[in-house]
Amino acid sequence: MTLVELPQPFDFELSTGRFRAFGTDLANRLVDGVLHRAINGRDVAIRARPGGVDVEPYDDEIRVTVLKLLGADFDLPSFYAWASGPMAELVARLPGFRPPLQVDPFEALVTSITAQQVSLFAAVAIRNRLVERFGTPVGEAWAFPTRARIAQATEEEIVAGGFSRRKAEYLVALARSDFDLDALASLDDDEIRARITAVRGLGPWTAEWFLARHLARPRAWPAGDLALRKAALDLYGLDVHELGPRLDPFQNLSAHYLLTGWLTKP
Repeated sequence: MTLVELPQPFDFELSTGRFRAFGTDLANRLVDGVLHRAINGRDVAIRARPGGVDVEPYDDEIRVTVLKLLGADFDLPSFYAWASGPMAELVARLPGFRPPLQVDPFEALVTSITAQQVSLFAAVAIRNRLVERFGTPVGEAWAFPTRARIAQATEEEIVAGGFSRRKAEYLVALARSDFDLDALASLDDDEIRARITAVRGLGPWTAEWFLARHLARPRAWPAGDLALRKAALDLYGLDVHELGPRLDPFQNLSAHYLLTGWLTKP
């Protein structure tokens, strides 16, 4: 096994909690404390180790993917030094929590489509059925369905897996479109928002989570998220739109800590 060092602080259990909080995530599957992810057709096992994680198998491309998946892009030391008030309390309660990132842009958007207007438990179950039907089993995990594979599917096949008719339309249309998802990473936040929301079925909520959970943009703030609204009101006593500017320039990390702290509060 090969050690992949993670920027410190880093807590493996806290940082991978999302992959078990709402049911098993087949594309990021935890088995006996080991995280499995299909990368380039191989089942990559990721285990906690002081200073980072042990990874097997290993190559440079796998290393890059693992670092992104485990939130290495986030600047936790600066965030911790900045945090005060309720946010400082959350930091103290969640030391080393690095929000995991979605490593593929198509997977990130599909994940958001599945989560629109349903509980996260339902979203995970529906997404897992999509993965089982159109993805590929690779060891302990499943490779997420490729854009090309979804483009070949019919709306009826998607609906059979638990998607609503409208979401199936959104998903197939996105897969078949000429939208260059990889090019989004080179754009500024506002241009990314504009391009994503110009696509049928992809609104501001989806755009913000794409910025937050795929690109790790510091100022991403999914104000339309119902759970974030509740967390902002409960922990700060503020409307989510009023709170956002007060958390500048760490809205993204603040959103993750607010949600995780609110969902796991004693």
